[in-house]
Amino acid sequence: MKRQRYAAPAREAVDPAVFAKPPLADWSEYDALLRGPHWPAIDALNALRHDTTMPRFAAQDHALLADGLHYEQRIAECGLIATRERNWHDLLNALVWLRHPTLKAALNRRQVQEIARMGPRQRSRPQYAMTHFDEAGVLVRLADPALLALWDAHDWHGLFWRERAAWVDGRIAVTVFGHALLEHALTPGKLLVGKALVCGSGVDVAWDSLAAATAARIARGQLLTDPLELRPLPLSGIPGWHRENGAEAFHHATPCYQPLRPGRRYPPPW
Repeated sequence: MKRQRYAAPAREAVDPAVFAKPPLADWSEYDALLRGPHWPAIDALNALRHDTTMPRFAAQDHALLADGLHYEQRIAECGLIATRERNWHDLLNALVWLRHPTLKAALNRRQVQEIARMGPRQRSRPQYAMTHFDEAGVLVRLADPALLALWDAHDWHGLFWRERAAWVDGRIAVTVFGHALLEHALTPGKLLVGKALVCGSGVDVAWDSLAAATAARIARGQLLTDPLELRPLPLSGIPGWHRENGAEAFHHATPCYQPLRPGRRYPPPW
């Protein structure tokens, strides 16, 4: 059966309640762009760039696309991020660029290297890994290694119910990087599953530091060389992320909780 492509709600139809819960609640510094009655202009996005070396957003129109460049090549060679106006997916991509320019730039450099190696019509396993992370990626800060055995076994009831307190006291924490995940969160109650990179670190490590360290490893080719590096993480199981996960039954029979495939193994946290 062909999977139906997700269609984000119209701007005026978005339930404001989605902006008060994770993951969109974590992007409240951009409330004016997300909740305002009008779509932000491209110039308004560019005005928020704190780093002048960061690529600029450019309206994706026929004139821009006439250069014939691949999306990633245009960023690297011209410093322009093709951005569709009045489009949730591209607006949220822009917000991720604004928050994590170093991490996005590291992905872009690696993508361009792979395009030079493979050509624009074929994709390598590193490209698939980087695209999965760019669209649906999450960073996980793991302070309690004992939780890893539950995750390795896809013991979702154990990870999200028996160890529910771990998600509250900081023994495990997550931040969303993938803009497609943020887009899907515009639909109330939608079950979200992220593609996770896991860092073993203390609870006091700031997300900015973790993102910078992740970017450095991606740039060096130490992360995202294969899609199998990415761990599935059903975000809807985290306390406060789904309206029904306060009941134990949710953690026994929810479609986002998939069993471990035979032979599937995950790399350890870096």
